[in-house]
Amino acid sequence: MIYPDGQAFLTAPHKRVMLFGMSGLGKTRLSNLLRDAGDWFHYSVDYRIGTRYMGEYISDNFKREAMKVPLLRELLLSDSVYIASNITFDNLAPLSTYLGKPGDAARGGLPFAEYQRRQAQHAQAEVAAMLDTTRFIDRAHDLYGYNHFVCDTSGSICEVVDAENPADPVMTEVSAHLLPVWIKGSEAHRDELCRRFDRAPKPMYYRPDFLMQVWGEYLAQSGLTSEAADPDAFLRFGYARLLESRQPRYDAMARWGVTVTAEEVAAANSPAAFDQLIARALDRRAARA
Repeated sequence: MIYPDGQAFLTAPHKRVMLFGMSGLGKTRLSNLLRDAGDWFHYSVDYRIGTRYMGEYISDNFKREAMKVPLLRELLLSDSVYIASNITFDNLAPLSTYLGKPGDAARGGLPFAEYQRRQAQHAQAEVAAMLDTTRFIDRAHDLYGYNHFVCDTSGSICEVVDAENPADPVMTEVSAHLLPVWIKGSEAHRDELCRRFDRAPKPMYYRPDFLMQVWGEYLAQSGLTSEAADPDAFLRFGYARLLESRQPRYDAMARWGVTVTAEEVAAANSPAAFDQLIARALDRRAARA
């Protein structure tokens, strides 16, 4: 623990936190709030994944599709057009589109083997992006003069670390330099996330063993083959199961840091309120020790 109690955090000349939890509970809102105040560097893991580690995969996929159109093929081969991803902190659609969903190609699905390949690429990229955090802490301070640093993690971080292992390379590295902060949602939050996802399902990352389990359950229940599966129906089928499976993994990660509730996060509307939120969480942890 780099901050033993709330007072240590409040008076620290360098505040460094790592926010984690399911997408939709406030990680990026808080990160934007801190960044916009001018004193905090916002390191988005998803942005790093989509630019540094998967940017070439994403742009090559765009080009692959463009090559199917005769006019675009001619322009690409003559270097007359440039195709690239316009990924931003607030628009990660190019990354999720590349990650894709398995099933019927006529409904936007990928062959399952290709889907697995892209899932593996994402896992490798996420670990690399997390391990880049320490370098970006130094970079933010040395290049730009930021004293405070917030790491806005991907919702799937719990899938690529083993927080039960005290020697996990990602957890040991980041916890040595940042305070891990779990934004914990309630059952009501989970239900709302499921309703939101049902309206607009989006690609997700699954750890390999869990993916095979859920994929097998979906095919058995639907009676469909892998090639005929409805991609969006699979995403909806797996989402609630994914949320449930991630809770104990987030809980294990929280033992490396502190926990705050999504309600507390929603009430934090300024950097000062955020500081007090983290200080209270640290004091709660210290009182239990």
